[in-house]
Amino acid sequence: MENRMLIMECAKELFYEKGYDAVGVQEIVDRAGITKPTLYYYFGSKLGLLRTLMDTKFDVFRGLVKESVKENQDIREVLYRLANAFCDFFEKDREFYMLMMALFYSARKNDAYQVVKPFVVEFYETVVRVFENAADQLGNMNGRQKQFAIGFIGTINHYILLQCEVDPAHEEEIDEQQITSLVNQFMYGIFT
Repeated sequence: MENRMLIMECAKELFYEKGYDAVGVQEIVDRAGITKPTLYYYFGSKLGLLRTLMDTKFDVFRGLVKESVKENQDIREVLYRLANAFCDFFEKDREFYMLMMALFYSARKNDAYQVVKPFVVEFYETVVRVFENAADQLGNMNGRQKQFAIGFIGTINHYILLQCEVDPAHEEEIDEQQITSLVNQFMYGIFT
């Protein structure tokens, strides 16, 4: 593995284990087996490292999300594909997903929060557009697209976060039946 990727992987592991603020540059370089100048060469700073890590990893998630919402079909199908994209990304890189969630729930003036915020907002806006595009299928929306997006994202994220607590050894994948059940529960809430 090249140094740049090695540093990002080591940083991701440490940030996941201890939190961004609790990890120093020395700890990252020690784990990666490199020197501080090497880290600074690639990233400029610990914050630059976090930005690059978020850009690189979120790009994968962005691709999954764009693929899941590209066709304007039945809202249940779109939400299923979107939930599947969430879960698929989580399964591929649980540490990064959990790190992203932790950073989003950190102090609002924290540098790490400022780094993750644009990615979470981008995703939220994508989900809002999903509901806007489905207005003709959801007669009772009445301008609540943003509420629906928040509810949907919250349902999926909370399920994933609790999945980590229930299955800390990562032995069980989130399967199609679980995803379908989540989407159906969410849709039931909309139509009642």
